[in-house]
Amino acid sequence: MGGLRCWLQFYGNAHNLFAIMPERNVLYGESSFRRIWVRFMTSSKRVQDRSREKRVQELEIATEKWKIASKVIFLMEVLKGERDMIMTVRSLEQYRRQINLPKPHKISDFIRKSPKLFELYKDQRGVLWCGLTEQGEDLLEEHEKLLEENGDKAAEHVTRCLMMSVDKKLPLDKIVHFRRDFGLPLDFRINWVHKFPQHFKVGKLADGEEYLELVSWNPAWAITELEKKTLGITEDCEHKPGMLSLAFPMKFPPSYKKMYRYRGKIEHFQKRSYLSPYADAHGLEAGSKEFDKRAIAVMHELLSFTLEKRLVTDHLTHFRREFVMPQKLMRIFLKHCGIFYVSERGKRFSVFLTEGYEGPELIEKCPLILWKEKLLKFTGYRGRKRDIPTYSDTLDMEEKELLESGSGNEDLRVGFEKDDDDDGVVTDDDDEMDIGEVNDAYEENSKV
Repeated sequence: MGGLRCWLQFYGNAHNLFAIMPERNVLYGESSFRRIWVRFMTSSKRVQDRSREKRVQELEIATEKWKIASKVIFLMEVLKGERDMIMTVRSLEQYRRQINLPKPHKISDFIRKSPKLFELYKDQRGVLWCGLTEQGEDLLEEHEKLLEENGDKAAEHVTRCLMMSVDKKLPLDKIVHFRRDFGLPLDFRINWVHKFPQHFKVGKLADGEEYLELVSWNPAWAITELEKKTLGITEDCEHKPGMLSLAFPMKFPPSYKKMYRYRGKIEHFQKRSYLSPYADAHGLEAGSKEFDKRAIAVMHELLSFTLEKRLVTDHLTHFRREFVMPQKLMRIFLKHCGIFYVSERGKRFSVFLTEGYEGPELIEKCPLILWKEKLLKFTGYRGRKRDIPTYSDTLDMEEKELLESGSGNEDLRVGFEKDDDDDGVVTDDDDEMDIGEVNDAYEENSKV
């Protein structure tokens, strides 16, 4: 047979490429060539290209800022759990995945970027150790006090999550994903959950899995944040959750022009009634417009509870069954880009509540956020490397810092890094958003 020929025919747009390829089949007397439909999958880089018109640079800067803070806080918490709050740098290597530090980069280089928080020294055997500076210890002590003061507010948010859940209970393994987002302390599972018996209690299933269960329903907390802002409803008002018809605040990316084309659909969506996140959702039909809008209300409420008005999308997917939300959450986020903003930086996607930000800055900053911003002023050091003194050398330094950082008040310099872990939280269930699902979501959203 002569040289093989291949005819390619493309259908649809650039996101759907189909090829008619030759296939040899002589066993059944068929033609040597027949049509085989092959779909070429798009890469994650192409997904980001398709969302360029919706990209908000200010929120990308905020994403990077919060990720840097999360990594530094994670290392500080690791050192805090050690005796005398020191640890060999070799032992810290086991936490590479949590701060997403790829090889061949050294964890000691990462630590050197924050010399006002961490100090390095070698002992007499030449082993490299890491500890917290006096400023770092003071910041940790301040953080503990703020977490304690935030306890009642965090308990309210956890209780309201239980009130929104379909069975009024949530697995502790899932709630722990929101620990930093809600401002919960390190001893959340051991001690904190037992401090508010009037709100919730810990139970255990036959397989040993622990869960948090609602103890008493609080009508004053069954009011959404949107109702408080839009209608002025307070906790003192008599209120029963039911159908709502409230418009969600929207902030579209400046370069996104399709909002004018879909103005009619947006107005129709805003006028559509939906069930309150705190009302019984058993009767909702999956896939219906009412079902999807209630899911938007639930996600709006959850994001309102967080310190940064931001969550990792993977953490939200863990609660799809408990909060009666659709399987394809990413489609919801992308379709309603005026309410939510999806950042694709790193291995995980983050979703923002757009109304919570003015440029790269949070509009409402609680004390824990102010503490994070204070922490960031001590990070991001980009000075030249210095020789690390031995233990005997540090004894002679007296009041000098081990790795002093020049001016003493350098601001954070945000430099975008590739494939950063988003939250730095150690989790047992560390799955990532399926990129195929994201591809489908972008494709479907482009047709709307």
